[in-house]
Amino acid sequence: MTAIPDHVAAQRLTSAAGTPVLVFEDAVVLGDALAREILDGIAVMPPGRRYLLGCPGGRSLRSTYQALARLVPPDADLRRLVIVMMDEYVVASAEGLRRIDPAAHCSCAGFAAREIVGPLNAAVKRGHGIPPQQVWGPDPADPAAYDEGIKAAGGVDLFLAASGAGDGHVAFVAPGGDPDGRTSVLHLAEQTRRDNMATFPEFATLDAVPRLGVAVGLGTIARLSRSVVMVLVGSSKRASATRVVTAPGFDPDWPATFIHRCPDPRILLDRAAAGDVAAAMSEWSAELDAEV
Repeated sequence: MTAIPDHVAAQRLTSAAGTPVLVFEDAVVLGDALAREILDGIAVMPPGRRYLLGCPGGRSLRSTYQALARLVPPDADLRRLVIVMMDEYVVASAEGLRRIDPAAHCSCAGFAAREIVGPLNAAVKRGHGIPPQQVWGPDPADPAAYDEGIKAAGGVDLFLAASGAGDGHVAFVAPGGDPDGRTSVLHLAEQTRRDNMATFPEFATLDAVPRLGVAVGLGTIARLSRSVVMVLVGSSKRASATRVVTAPGFDPDWPATFIHRCPDPRILLDRAAAGDVAAAMSEWSAELDAEV
């Protein structure tokens, strides 16, 4: 995996669990650095191989997605790029469970089309963009097929992950979720739904937020990825950033701490999210020394 080079301006820390932490000046600088890493990874893929990029919807990776479209060379070939979305809202119908209409404001498939695939395809030569069939999302009618398809494709090269501000949820996996869980249909926790009101401001009330979703499991990401990056940006993610960075390992009460169980893990923060992370780390270290 082509990583963010050492010369990139970022404060480099190590979490309590030993996971590398990079703190960038702001979300734009973070997004540029991560986008360059992704584009470098796509460029060096051997012939015949696809590059699988795991993507959440929502706010945390928005600066990265924007940077990808801004920095991709016009002559780049994205026909081997696969966008692996994390989750989707689900509605119940007479025929059973189905994904929400992609035209809905909160649809993750719609988000992928508007904010990832559309801008990227517009930035490269005609015919060199991401094919529609290479934008993947889990199906509530057959959740297990998602893991099987990812595995059959050789796994995700880089999975971008984010954390809910209020409960540390990852995709729709709330506190207490199975750390080894696979893609499944989930009942959304109330705090997760409240966080999603900030992600999708068109939700006027909590009752408007769907109660069901289909999402990759924490185990799906950890087991089927070569590298995982947890991205936290903005002051609203400050508490989550501190909790993830100071956790000595996986904490079931804060699912985002699963990053410490992932292959080649990293945590990327901007200054707004980092807040007092360095001070919290010093305090944690002092407490650990006192216990010893």
